[in-house]
Amino acid sequence: MSRTIKFIVVIILTLISLYTIGSWSEQTVINYFVSIISKSINPTNSTILIADISNKSSQKLPENFKIGISTSAYQIEGAWDADGKTPSTWDTLIHSHPELISDGSNADVASDSYHLFKDDISAVNSIGLQFYRFSISWTRILPNGSAINQNGIDYYNKVIDECLANGIEPVVTMFHWDLPQWLQDLGGLPNEIFIDYFVAYADVLFKNFGHKVKRWITVNEPYNYCIISYGFGIWAPAIKSPGVGDYLCGHHLLIAHAKAYRLYREKYFKMFGGEVGITLESPYYIPKDSSVSDKDHQRALQYRLGWFANPLFGTGGYPHVMIDEINERSKVEGRPFSRLPQMSEEVKKLILGSADFLGMNYYTSSLILINKAERDPREEPSWFSDSGVKESADPTWKQAKTFWLYSVPDGLKSLLNWIKNEYNNPPVFITENGWSDEGQMIDDDRIDYVNSHLLAVAEAVNEDQCNVIAYTLWSLFDSFEWNSGYTLKYGFFHVNYSSPTKEKTPKKSVE
Repeated sequence: MSRTIKFIVVIILTLISLYTIGSWSEQTVINYFVSIISKSINPTNSTILIADISNKSSQKLPENFKIGISTSAYQIEGAWDADGKTPSTWDTLIHSHPELISDGSNADVASDSYHLFKDDISAVNSIGLQFYRFSISWTRILPNGSAINQNGIDYYNKVIDECLANGIEPVVTMFHWDLPQWLQDLGGLPNEIFIDYFVAYADVLFKNFGHKVKRWITVNEPYNYCIISYGFGIWAPAIKSPGVGDYLCGHHLLIAHAKAYRLYREKYFKMFGGEVGITLESPYYIPKDSSVSDKDHQRALQYRLGWFANPLFGTGGYPHVMIDEINERSKVEGRPFSRLPQMSEEVKKLILGSADFLGMNYYTSSLILINKAERDPREEPSWFSDSGVKESADPTWKQAKTFWLYSVPDGLKSLLNWIKNEYNNPPVFITENGWSDEGQMIDDDRIDYVNSHLLAVAEAVNEDQCNVIAYTLWSLFDSFEWNSGYTLKYGFFHVNYSSPTKEKTPKKSVE
């Protein structure tokens, strides 16, 4: 039996199951069947995947390689207090301190995806992409931490069903930075109570959506979230505790992720057969000059990516260099214990191997130097002083509107190879890769950026045998970009924010 026929048989059996248990209507089943069979017989290649890849036969991506696009709930949904939803920390921060947002805007309405989600999925479908990565708003599901909000369940069921009816795989992120305010009131992520609440939340999602969602991402970018939200105190909830709160945040996120993963494997895997992973983020570090030894280089990457990747995919526990150095600095600072939380053997075992794939967000790379000067123990600690990493950019790199974002496709290839060699070549799902500009409709720089990075991925797969399984564009729309408001445009579609219907217009990159 051919692979296509087997695929169709599996689809038919799945649809019969969904119809029998009442999850889908007869018309939804018919629409989905027509869509998926059409894509199987006449596959639509995204217009994004243009000349640089398709004209180089030696660098074609594997047949089963998937390309999709990404958003997050807070950035596009709007409806911040609709139908039982309670505030997230971002709602609270922006309503209390609008001056913290570059253009004074907020995401109360955003692109109104809560009401216009069919337009979003239609846009994904128009590009011919295979999956749509979106996140779920925790407070739309559990407004107060216990009772389930059926309105929220119904909304996400409609989004998921619309994806499937259009032959688009839903890839769902559970936590993309919009922490419930009620949970922050209990101390947020530095408080270990976060772990239990997150696992309970994950259980609700698995139970309600697991028969339709087969790929889950627990957490998006723990490094950035913890450093900027609980270290710098810039992102919500704006807690300034560098070198302490950020490490506690990361510690509890890792344990929460692992417990959610183990819950799925023990309670839901036999029923649903899905996969659960986590999304990390890292630039590739490039030594700026000969003063950065190979040992320095490896140490820097361990501090940056290894902080979260080593407990999950490596030897277990935090990188030894972090454990030893932060413990020693903590002693010099007069602390009775290390600022980096200690992992017991039981916790190491819990976390190690608790991911079916490694989600990776890659945007750029950095030149690095290492500050090896002795630090005054009276100074405020931080991840940056602990690592000693000083980042800069090569002046020849093309720069996006975002101040830190440069186009360095070779860095992506190098990062994928580092992951392959360091962590025994795990399945890597690139969950974000994107370019910011002024919002111009003729977005040639975005086209160049995507093509060059897809080519880097193809080279890593074909030449170096890196186990990359998917690539995700950021972002579907020009959306609310956290403290930058609407000043940074990452979208492949322009949104008319002055219109109540928020019309979406494709840019050159997808037209």
